[in-house]
Amino acid sequence: IRDGVEMTSYLGDAVNAIEFDAALRRPDAQRLVRAYHASASALNLVRAFTQGGYADLRQVHAWNQDFVRDSLAGQRYETMAADIDRALSFMHACGANPDEFQRVEFYAAHEALSIDYERALTRIDSRTGLPYDVSGHFLWIGERTRQLDAAHVHFASQIRNPIGVKVGPTASPDEIAELAELLNPERVPGRLTLITRMGAGAVRDVLPGIVQKVDACGVPVVWVCDPMHGNTREAATGHKTRLFDDVIDEVLGFFEVHRNLGTFPGGIHIELTGDDVTECVGGTGGVLENNLGDRYETACDPRLNREQSLELAFLVADMLIKR
Repeated sequence: IRDGVEMTSYLGDAVNAIEFDAALRRPDAQRLVRAYHASASALNLVRAFTQGGYADLRQVHAWNQDFVRDSLAGQRYETMAADIDRALSFMHACGANPDEFQRVEFYAAHEALSIDYERALTRIDSRTGLPYDVSGHFLWIGERTRQLDAAHVHFASQIRNPIGVKVGPTASPDEIAELAELLNPERVPGRLTLITRMGAGAVRDVLPGIVQKVDACGVPVVWVCDPMHGNTREAATGHKTRLFDDVIDEVLGFFEVHRNLGTFPGGIHIELTGDDVTECVGGTGGVLENNLGDRYETACDPRLNREQSLELAFLVADMLIKR
């Protein structure tokens, strides 16, 4: 609702337009087709980069060195970067140059929100006779659509892709354990990922009970932390934002819970960009609330910028070393 005018919510470019116009906000099936072609083009470009040397480990290390040299936060990780540099130099001196240094395996993932889109892209594998959703390698169910009797859960239970489920602070241990049993009844390692998005203030209180209950039921899962969605707030400027300190604190809490329980943190789920946007507040780059309008470019959720992303990556590396 804006100025007393009620309109369909913006549901993403694959469904409708962001402009506040009744005609453009009407869901348009042709947008699903355009989204498919845009995704295919983007993936082809990324594959060309990752297979053509752009993802070479030495190139990645050069980016890290830039961060260490130019950022106040990076200076704290100078020793870690120097250790990586020595290891790469040693392997180069030994003549070691495996293909893994020069390219990476790249996988695509997204939330399976539009059932019509996902169903249309589901195929039967000719070798196994099993159904796979070929819109992505890994698909996840959102916090708002993970009810046991929801269509999204039923769809995910039928396909053979690895799948994920977002788990928020209102989730109960029994509910998530039942969901794990439903989505991974054959107990296949790697089939199910639980992506926790508790918020910095809740992760240490809510997550332990859920981890213990799922662990006790015997269903193998990968635990991943989404420190973004549970820490969203509205700034005084009216911008939707996140505090970088809250993002860091939720990741720290996630690691603490798993360390205390003897379970394993499996990854983090981050919204980021390589551009120097001003969408999340904080970090050593000094993005303040009154800076948000400088380069606020997202159409939906605020993202970490280049420097904030690298700062988080080094912090996580430090947590893994200490673990």
